[in-house]
Amino acid sequence: MKRRKILVVDDSALLHRMYDFMLSGHELVHAVDGVDALEKLAADPTFEIVFLDINMPRLDGLEVLRQIKADPATRSLPVIMVSTHGEERDTQRAMAAGADGYVKKPFRQDAIAQLIGTLSVGLATRAAE
Repeated sequence: MKRRKILVVDDSALLHRMYDFMLSGHELVHAVDGVDALEKLAADPTFEIVFLDINMPRLDGLEVLRQIKADPATRSLPVIMVSTHGEERDTQRAMAAGADGYVKKPFRQDAIAQLIGTLSVGLATRAAE
């Protein structure tokens, strides 16, 4: 699988360490909340995928997702929402707001790899257009 530049947004230091382990073949940049994530996205347009926690301080993941999808510069950036809740209504809200995928904590490495693989096919298709 091609090495991807991924923005990981979560307020848990433990989860950031898990992402480092599970996605060791990719370039990861970490953000600790939604405000930090939007600042990093504005400063660096080269991210290819975002893993975005829903429940965070200062600015929650759904609002960050809405802002990403409303901005022409980041609208096509694939966003995978991550939540501890995993309730159907949370999934529906995330998908309605423009999420490209949804995963429930705790997640497994193979599930994350599969999502990245699926999104990578879409990235390759967009690049060819």
